[in-house]
Amino acid sequence: MTTTTPALAETTAPETTGSRLIWAARDCWTIVLQEFTHLIRQPSTFAWQIGFPVVMVLMFVYVFGSAMDVTGQGAGEGYVDFAMPGMFAMTMALGFMDTAYAVTHNKEKGFMDRFRSMPMSPSAPVTGRALSDVIRAALDLVIIAGVALLIGWRSGGSLGATLLAFALLLWLRLALILVGIYLGLCITNTETAGMLFAVAFPLGFISSVFTPPEMMPGWLGAIAAWNPVSSTATAIRELFQTPGIDYLEPAYWIDGHALPAAIIWPVVIMLIFGPLAVRQFKALSR
Repeated sequence: MTTTTPALAETTAPETTGSRLIWAARDCWTIVLQEFTHLIRQPSTFAWQIGFPVVMVLMFVYVFGSAMDVTGQGAGEGYVDFAMPGMFAMTMALGFMDTAYAVTHNKEKGFMDRFRSMPMSPSAPVTGRALSDVIRAALDLVIIAGVALLIGWRSGGSLGATLLAFALLLWLRLALILVGIYLGLCITNTETAGMLFAVAFPLGFISSVFTPPEMMPGWLGAIAAWNPVSSTATAIRELFQTPGIDYLEPAYWIDGHALPAAIIWPVVIMLIFGPLAVRQFKALSR
């Protein structure tokens, strides 16, 4: 079903810088409204995106968690407190697959062709998709946090520290959304987009999400420690004041600077993939 966007059709390219910013913001918001209209009409997509991380939480905490000793308290002890920040981070990280798939699907259905034929801001398809996915990511976090509270997880940090931890999670998600948009614009069809699990799983699992890098072989631990997902996971564990995280001394420099790394890594990713995504959208018409 094709969704009409009359506001875009009536827009003409403005001349002044201020007018261009307003133009870009209005077109961005139109894309956001369009995405949520599709979501309301296809709730099963949202249910899958929420259901998968919930199943992952229950599986890793209850199935594998009983055999894990990451806090020095014995197998299974304190693993919920250690694993939940990692699950928050992994949920934000793996979300770029949904973004890439949705962008590829829209391209296949001709939405990108329609956008290019309209006098709209060339940044709007990128910023609109990014904003709508960040809003959905915030809803994901609310639901996953609710599940975590039900299974016994609690934040030991202050309210401000806890809110900062969730802000860092959305900051990571925003950066990886731009990666997903770029990949979605490059990928030719949804079948190929579905194969992004091959990229996403190493990103999520070769990290400190479930196991401290110090417990891995040296070369693998180094890769995991310098994974942006690890920086966010370690930083929010510190903000949540997760018990037992001081059991192992950090073996890597970046582990001791997790909070600044959790801020800087997404900035680097956005500076690279934001312009690439806009350029790729413009290149679709060539």
